[in-house]
Amino acid sequence: MTTSNPFGAGRSSRLAPWLGFSPALALFLVFALVPSLGVVVLSFTDISGIPGVPWQWVGAANYRTFFSGPQAGENWALLLRTLEFCFAVTVVQNALALVLAVVLNSRPRGSTFYRSVIFLPVVLGVTVIGLIWQLFFNPTGGPAASVWGWFGAESSFLGDPDLAFPIIIAVQIWASLGYSMMIFMSGLQAVPADLYEAARVDGAGPWQVFRRVTVPMVAPAITANVLISIIGALQTFQLIFVLTGDKPFTSVLALKIFTLGFTSDGSVIQQQGLASAVSMIQFVLVGIIALASLAYLRRRETQL
Repeated sequence: MTTSNPFGAGRSSRLAPWLGFSPALALFLVFALVPSLGVVVLSFTDISGIPGVPWQWVGAANYRTFFSGPQAGENWALLLRTLEFCFAVTVVQNALALVLAVVLNSRPRGSTFYRSVIFLPVVLGVTVIGLIWQLFFNPTGGPAASVWGWFGAESSFLGDPDLAFPIIIAVQIWASLGYSMMIFMSGLQAVPADLYEAARVDGAGPWQVFRRVTVPMVAPAITANVLISIIGALQTFQLIFVLTGDKPFTSVLALKIFTLGFTSDGSVIQQQGLASAVSMIQFVLVGIIALASLAYLRRRETQL
């Protein structure tokens, strides 16, 4: 008669989860943690990223260059524009998404079609979205120029310093609206119908039902959507780059990192050390705003 070894079985059971996690953990270490630590180190150097060009340790010089160097005024404006972009996208996108989710959750005629249309931009690539809207806002024959012409007006749209940034915000909201809407719809479908019936029996109108029943019940979905929107907006640069390139009136922090680290032409030279420093500034900014928002939203969840 054979008996199993309880000690061996215990060790195996403890090792099994780690063996299961090890492939994903290895990928995380190689492609996420190690490069992130490398960015921290490179932010204290003057490395250009150009093969054969020597580099050296410069300490905090890159950070001083960003905040108080020759282009400090432009960089502070860049930070402000990044925060404006994040605030506008987060607030408008989630407000629209919640309203659309409430409307479509009531299953009006054609709701499946409308949901598909609203969600469609989410599955399109950033380049495709950018090219579509570039054609739409083409000042020499695009649909927007034609509509503008009906009123006897002209505009360069994405080339107009006053219009380009609001247009980019609108396109970003359009591109991500469906994702936020689906998260809200998932939250709404978990709300018991009895709560709505009880509220109506008590004489609550549509606004009271929305404020007192819907919003508190989807508070976790609001928290998730707001955090996703904040982090995504603070890291957005691809859409802006496709729509307008590196224009001073539309550039944001993430685009600055890209142009500093990966572009090189007659007027711009790669500065991956400075780009790494700006990346760390962005990391701190994202962390502070995301954690502060999470703390506030969690506290609101308990108060609703």
